[in-house]
Amino acid sequence: MVSRDRSQPAGVFHRGLFYRRLAIIFGLQWLAIVIVCLMGIYDVAPASAVLVLIVIISSLAWLAARRQWAPVSRLAQAVSDWDEQSPDLGSWQADQLPERTDADVATLASSLYGFANRIAGYNQRERNFTRDASHELRSPLTVIKMSADMLADDPMLGEFGQRSVQRIKRSTREMEALVEALLILARESDNGLTEEDFVVNDVLRDELPDVLEMLEGRPITLELEEPARFALHGSPRVFAVLCWQLIRNACQQAEGGTVVVTVMPGVVTVTHRGEAPAPTSADRHGFELAIAQRISERFHWPLELQTREGRRHIARIRFPESSPVT
Repeated sequence: MVSRDRSQPAGVFHRGLFYRRLAIIFGLQWLAIVIVCLMGIYDVAPASAVLVLIVIISSLAWLAARRQWAPVSRLAQAVSDWDEQSPDLGSWQADQLPERTDADVATLASSLYGFANRIAGYNQRERNFTRDASHELRSPLTVIKMSADMLADDPMLGEFGQRSVQRIKRSTREMEALVEALLILARESDNGLTEEDFVVNDVLRDELPDVLEMLEGRPITLELEEPARFALHGSPRVFAVLCWQLIRNACQQAEGGTVVVTVMPGVVTVTHRGEAPAPTSADRHGFELAIAQRISERFHWPLELQTREGRRHIARIRFPESSPVT
């Protein structure tokens, strides 16, 4: 069985039909103009009549050429009105085109129709993934958190068991932040996030208990410095996830000391203060920064990374459309 190339239009279309029609139109135009000019030269018609006939012939030729271009204009309009959530391009499916359609136009329509189908399929898979992943990943994490809380309250659990439970709780919280970040990045066409005006300082303070829970059992403290206050219009959840990733990265880089989150006018910085990592230790810039970089690019919040003396890393997020809060 021989499969047909899907990019080729169904039906029989003539390639170059558009150019042949234009050649006929302009050929007839020139022939008519030559005849009219000869009529003027041999005094068959007055000069004024010759000029009027030339204008009429040129106008008719222009209208005929415009009519030949009309299918391309209608196709452009169909693409302009196309909703990416639907593969429908009106009557521009290859099997619905008139047989006298130029083959180039039919190929363009068929390719656009196939492209529209792929985009609509991608959007549907995206919605299915984000919906299923949101449920199937968060549900077991909730069960793990509840079970860990129950184990932590067990008086028979020894010191080693308590440390293990705390590690489970910390890893579960990190996994929740990771799932949240991946779901945000997976929603390309419809992010499903509520935008509102919010004060970044308030969001950071609300997130501090979860971050402290993640740091429990590690020789790292967290501080929030607020020399300024400012507000943003956007998703507070996205902002919180972005800061989460930068704080997680700072904690991964640090062996101890203090991770400081500083709010300046239109800027939030995350830095580590304290004993610097040993020069021979591995640079653990990794997944957290990759996610933070993608979120910053997606929402147009520039992210700057600096390394100062002592291999201390500073992450700085700029918010160009921030507004000060008094």
